Amino acid sequence: MTIPSQRHFVDVWNPSYASNAMEAHLALLLQAAQRFDAGELTNDDAIYVWWGKVRSPNRQQPLRHGPTVLEIGAELQGDPDREGHLYLTDYRSLYVGHVAEITEVDVRNSDAGAVPDYYTRNRRDCDFWYKLLDIRRLVEDDTLSVIAELKHLRNVAYFDRPVSLYGGMVDLPLIVNRPDGARFFEPEVRDPVTGGSLWVEFDAESGGVGAMERELRENLLGDAAWMAFPPAARTFIAGAEKIFRDYRSDAAFDFGPVIGGLSKAVEVICNAILAEVLPKLPARAREANLDGQTVDLRERGHLMLGQFVRAVGGERQLNEALKGSLEHGVWFTGSLPAIVEELLEVRNPGAHERRVDRETATRLRDKLMGVGCQGTFAELAKVRVKVGPTVTPSR
Repeated sequence: MTIPSQRHFVDVWNPSYASNAMEAHLALLLQAAQRFDAGELTNDDAIYVWWGKVRSPNRQQPLRHGPTVLEIGAELQGDPDREGHLYLTDYRSLYVGHVAEITEVDVRNSDAGAVPDYYTRNRRDCDFWYKLLDIRRLVEDDTLSVIAELKHLRNVAYFDRPVSLYGGMVDLPLIVNRPDGARFFEPEVRDPVTGGSLWVEFDAESGGVGAMERELRENLLGDAAWMAFPPAARTFIAGAEKIFRDYRSDAAFDFGPVIGGLSKAVEVICNAILAEVLPKLPARAREANLDGQTVDLRERGHLMLGQFVRAVGGERQLNEALKGSLEHGVWFTGSLPAIVEELLEVRNPGAHERRVDRETATRLRDKLMGVGCQGTFAELAKVRVKVGPTVTPSR
């Protein structure tokens, strides 16, 4: 049964008539964020953009599930903890918008400054408008990855089957749910990855990596491993690899950003694994001493890499519980903390005090990416939560 609070949307923007549609919305949202950072806007509630559900000129009848869309919009406004998603694709890229409100009122008449002008310029009428507080890029210029990412969503109107690009994009927007309950926009999820920025700001700074992501998926890590990683981790890996390839012939270049990006990817992947497995562990096994205090890691949230090493490598009950609850758990709890420590020895000075030389960066990059060896990322892709009863750690 579909739970109403889990319902989201999937829609398509058509490059044939709006090739710059996504760019126009991102630019307007970025402009609002920059104005807030500059102090021109005093309230972050002013950071948003309206996305219109364009009405096809060939459709005369009302949208079949229009009432359901507005019903979900009312749920969003009535529940401040609800995180509404609008997944947007042109079949090659995939974005998710943070939906705060849905209205049938033509906002071009009341809030024109937050609406891209191409709707008016191209004479597009809309059935309704989504108010988006942020937009995150999940896939850039890689159709196969879009297909894989959309499989996380279930089409409510089609017996909760996984969303499919081919033959499944009818009666748009699709009403979908997301069984994994993924949340993208709450600060506890976003800020450890973006450094406190909105996703639209983070993506703007790390743009242009779509071709590298596809290259790594097709020619190095493979489909299964690549798609096992969270989207943010894929962005960090591809960004680091792009910098490395662009500058590896420059012996004087500081490769600190390469090690920083790869380290952040490991951090994001490890936290995603822990977020999935920790709820399945006994309360005592989730406890770890961090910064002089004993905390429940499930409540603690995101761990920095140093904290990960101290918790997973140093807490016996947690270590044993993870071994029994994870596929490839022995490697995750035994080998990975030492690999992370080696990475931290280079990353921390590289981020703050001295440059990272090409030889050091190449050695660590090769070890992580699997150049000439079984790479750390390939091993991480094998780590997943076991299906079955929770393993209770020995006392």
